[in-house]
Amino acid sequence: MPIIELGYGHSSIKFAYDADRFEVLAPSKDTSHPLSDVEIGEAFDAPLDSPVLDDVIVAGNSVLIVVSDATRATGSARIVNLLVRRLIQNGIQPGEIAVIFATGIHRAVRPQEKAELLTPFIAQRIHTIDHDAYDSTQFIQIGGMESGTPIDVNRALKEFNKVILTGGVGFHYFAGFSGGRKSICPGLAAAHTIEATHILALDFERGERRAGVGAGLLEGNVVNEECERVAAIIDPAFSINAIVDDRGRVERVFAGHWQKAHRRACEDYVVGHSLEIREKRDVVVVSAGGSPYDINLIQAHKALDMAAHACVDGGTIILLAECVDGLGRTDFLKWFESADSRGLETRLRKAYEVNGQTAWSLLTKAERWRVRIVTELADEEVRRMRMIPAPSIEEAVSNIPADATGYIMPRGAAFLPVVSE
Repeated sequence: MPIIELGYGHSSIKFAYDADRFEVLAPSKDTSHPLSDVEIGEAFDAPLDSPVLDDVIVAGNSVLIVVSDATRATGSARIVNLLVRRLIQNGIQPGEIAVIFATGIHRAVRPQEKAELLTPFIAQRIHTIDHDAYDSTQFIQIGGMESGTPIDVNRALKEFNKVILTGGVGFHYFAGFSGGRKSICPGLAAAHTIEATHILALDFERGERRAGVGAGLLEGNVVNEECERVAAIIDPAFSINAIVDDRGRVERVFAGHWQKAHRRACEDYVVGHSLEIREKRDVVVVSAGGSPYDINLIQAHKALDMAAHACVDGGTIILLAECVDGLGRTDFLKWFESADSRGLETRLRKAYEVNGQTAWSLLTKAERWRVRIVTELADEEVRRMRMIPAPSIEEAVSNIPADATGYIMPRGAAFLPVVSE
């Protein structure tokens, strides 16, 4: 039988599978081409809907570079290193450059992670700023939402002459895609502002996601539109969006206007990362893709969401997610005190929290599919979330009917299964 290696944390798990029953959902061949430093620099010099970087930022400017946190792979180490060197060559003083980590409501970036995200050279020489969505002293109000919620963002966005966004583009289960405008909101917004944008994903009347909200959707996606509106108020001077391969290496770069370059990157991504399937199947074995995609359960849930596109109702999804950082939030389990997803939804109506929506999304899947998970999470935690702990893939597969057919998704968060018409 063929053997496939599935990412699990910083290592992998081997799975021997029956090729007559399981089909691997991945590109037929490796077409990735990691870019050289020269090629990345060429992308800086061929911006989309923007003047070249050297004309946008000139000597005397102060520059804030926005970088994603450790929960996603964006190729930031190489990109930021090259970007900082370019800025200094153009006359920007190192003391006038700072990096801020767009953590949203995630935990702070650890010192070792900063070195990995920026390279030790940059982390030691360029000032870094830690964003805290719950620290009111960090924020400045730049507007308001239709709901009346203030749009509060990190004041550093207004304290520097120029803002440059960096990030990685990938599917996001309700914002459509990661990257671009998400570096501002939710990345550098206050918790209440983040909540006001994320609650738009839910249609409480229908008890499900709002129409137009989902992976790979931008036009008509109210969450994306509101995040873009917040970013437009800041109007970043330049952006650099990367697409990375399965090893986190930069294979495409889209630089230029903060919105236009991001839209082009998303168009490219959906073409290269949509996988057509003839039908949904009984079983889906899905790996989040290893670290950082399975750093915690909140991140790993994104792979579960993608796997659901390929599994028949009532089928089995087997999720591989190490979750070395646990659930992602110490208070995440409180949402599963609800009897079912409808009860959780009622709680969200009364007191919405961003992670409550993730819990709701996870619980609706656990109710619709049988979700077995291979993980380092405690069995008790897994069961409270209505999933079934499994010590191995083999044990999980042994519990399905012998004639059941399925799919294997090695990079669950990266590829979107689309049923052909």
